[in-house]
Amino acid sequence: MTLDSNKTLKIGFPSGSLQEATFRLFHRAGYKIRLPSRSYEPDIDDRELTGLMFRAQEIPHYVERGILDVGITGKDWVEEWEADVEEIGELRYSKATSGPLRWVIAVPEDSPIQTVQDLQGKRIASELVGVTRRFLADRGVEAEVEFSWGTTEVKAGIPGVADAIVDGTETGSSLRANRLRIVEVMLESTTRFVANKISWGDEWKRQRATNLYTLLLGALEADSKVGLKMNVPREQLEAVMAILPALHAPTVSNQADEAWVAVETIADESIVRDLIPQLKRSGADGIIEYPLNKVVY
Repeated sequence: MTLDSNKTLKIGFPSGSLQEATFRLFHRAGYKIRLPSRSYEPDIDDRELTGLMFRAQEIPHYVERGILDVGITGKDWVEEWEADVEEIGELRYSKATSGPLRWVIAVPEDSPIQTVQDLQGKRIASELVGVTRRFLADRGVEAEVEFSWGTTEVKAGIPGVADAIVDGTETGSSLRANRLRIVEVMLESTTRFVANKISWGDEWKRQRATNLYTLLLGALEADSKVGLKMNVPREQLEAVMAILPALHAPTVSNQADEAWVAVETIADESIVRDLIPQLKRSGADGIIEYPLNKVVY
């Protein structure tokens, strides 16, 4: 498909805690983004892409309304808005870990509340008000759910403020620091790439969005992997191949010296420090480890 230079794809970028991680991801995917001071319109080195900065909480709403063609937000905020958007795919990255954000119901350690049913008639502080109310209603629990403007974890157990809270956590460290106990995990959320349904129906925009998602996903896949190159005596090839991981199978190439071959593969970075000494002992030589920009399946 030929891209139309008169068209642009408008992207919603999350401001706040996800902003820098998102810009780094786009950079690894091949896009340079600069946000001028006091501006909400990032400069992108691709004339077919434009962007606006919004809180991740707002992006599903603006994508659904067509203010944005696509946006990067969380599954939690899509569900909070009950937004009618097209989910292009998942992007597992965040400000702290690659694991999901857990929205949990939590209470002080000494609270008598032990189960969700014990919340009957209680007051709950939550930034995720809609999801919380629907979660409780599905379980037949009637409780007063109030919107929290932040620092939610400090409100639990304060007389007249909240008996329990619903808060998002990646590591649980803030909950532990505030001596809170998890009653139940209400929702697990990861970052999502979503599209306006009308924009998704436009062939040019759908193809452009799909191409962008492929590159972003490839950059994420490459983040935890490295490439390995090495020379291997032909007589030692079987021993080396037996310990080599690969996405499919290592690439083996002949060399001018028929007694040697060149081997190339991709491995998880976490295992390479143990793998390289094993390769050396198995006969590999001239081992090179190099970073990857993208790995596209």
